[in-house]
Amino acid sequence: TERFVVLQAQLGEWDNLNHLLVCVQTKQAVIIDPFDGHFWHDVCRQRGWTLNEVWLTHSHWDHVKGVKEAKEIGSDSICVRSHAFERQRDWDGEVDEEWTHEPNSHTELSLGNLRFEAHCTPGHTPGHTTFIGEGIVVSGDCLFLGRCGRTDLFGGDPVAQRRTLHYLRDIMADLPSSWLVLPGHQYQLADGQTPTSMSIGDVLQTNEALLAVDSDQAWAELPFLAFEDSMAEQARRKRARRA
Repeated sequence: TERFVVLQAQLGEWDNLNHLLVCVQTKQAVIIDPFDGHFWHDVCRQRGWTLNEVWLTHSHWDHVKGVKEAKEIGSDSICVRSHAFERQRDWDGEVDEEWTHEPNSHTELSLGNLRFEAHCTPGHTPGHTTFIGEGIVVSGDCLFLGRCGRTDLFGGDPVAQRRTLHYLRDIMADLPSSWLVLPGHQYQLADGQTPTSMSIGDVLQTNEALLAVDSDQAWAELPFLAFEDSMAEQARRKRARRA
């Protein structure tokens, strides 16, 4: 019997990938990083599921954009969960439960009869969280399919990101290679493909960031950890004000 459903949708202009996890037996659902609250409530209503939780990988605006809407439509019956370390980047979003476990460790989560782990995976942001269980790794902006998230935004840390990727690589190496990695954005790979999921086995063998973490030189030469754009400039100004 089917016990678990995961739906993926690309929403918005930033190629955000949203993930709805559903326990088939209890009809309970959680949306990870909702870009559009209306969209996911409609999906659940049409399928007879109850959307009662929001899990956040991190607090960048494109990953929390639909949270308030989801709460309002759900008559405040929805529980929003995020890591407390996200407050370090001055985020003041409304959260019902904050995880407090240390970087590169995990806490247990449940969704109906399903079991997941929330791993604290800082680097892209201080409290970035990766969700693992039931055959999937929902990696947010920590780990994309071909590379990893940038570390030059406010609260980002390339040293923490490298440590996190070591940690995640070890975790994933112990999981079945057929499990799927589901990232927070759909980005083009080096070969021109733009998949929205990939097996753990393929990610471990081909991901540029994971392949670079053991070499200081290779890590330093990665072109996607920092960019010269308006978001990087905003981060520099915010760090200067904090100093």
